[in-house]
Amino acid sequence: MAVTAEMVKALRERTGAGVMACKAALSACDGDLERAAEALRKQGLAAAKKREGRRAAEGLVVAHVTPVGDRGALLELNCETDFVARTEPFGRLAAALVEEACRTGQVEAGRRIEEASGAIGERLVLRRFAAFAVAPGEGPGLVTAYIHGGGRVGVLLELGWSGTPKEPGGTAALAKDLALQVAAMDPQWVRREDVPPALLDGERAILRAQPDVQGKPPAVQDKIVEGRLGKFFAEACLLDQAFIKDEQRKTTVGELVRGTGAGLGVGVTVRRFCRYRLGDAAQGA
Repeated sequence: MAVTAEMVKALRERTGAGVMACKAALSACDGDLERAAEALRKQGLAAAKKREGRRAAEGLVVAHVTPVGDRGALLELNCETDFVARTEPFGRLAAALVEEACRTGQVEAGRRIEEASGAIGERLVLRRFAAFAVAPGEGPGLVTAYIHGGGRVGVLLELGWSGTPKEPGGTAALAKDLALQVAAMDPQWVRREDVPPALLDGERAILRAQPDVQGKPPAVQDKIVEGRLGKFFAEACLLDQAFIKDEQRKTTVGELVRGTGAGLGVGVTVRRFCRYRLGDAAQGA
């Protein structure tokens, strides 16, 4: 059976494989689109098996948020080279996966990644994703996202408040500023209370063991240790960090949140955030 350009186009749209691969598959399968697609899939699976040992450390961090901001997702998709990460097929796959994560809170990516890997010719890995949804029982809220460096760093953040803001866009502007803060300063937790007690105990033990603290009365040691622990909180906790848009670094993020809320006539809360940097271990709060 003669293979037409329309048949090749249809198979390409379905599988993402190259022109010559589609033409060869259709010829081998007597023009049967279903059989040709399955043959290409099997070829892709075989090739993907050979690529399993390759390192996939490049890729993209992408985000998707609904227009009203009630849901959002952040996702990291990896490949082997930066060149592939910048191609349209890879970007489309990442966008489709993060949209699914936003919509359903889950990602069924196995077959799609296998087929895309076969078409692209590199090992592809869905490394991680996070999905936030404003819970009805928690009151008003907003999910926002920020992507930096062309997909090298991404942040997903949920803000909540009580009451009706005097300025409708005020909470959205604050959420964007906070997402930018998380991207730039890499906090590990929202507030001091979120830090695991065992970790704090370890920090206190380290500080108490320092030579200039040893030998002092226990009450004095406690005061010194708690004072120095404040520096740890100022780095690790979002609300304790200095706000990066304040050039003098005199305003903390917590003060910014409280001040903005007061100006809007509502009580504002940072509910949670997630930050991914391409290739890093999972981070978030």
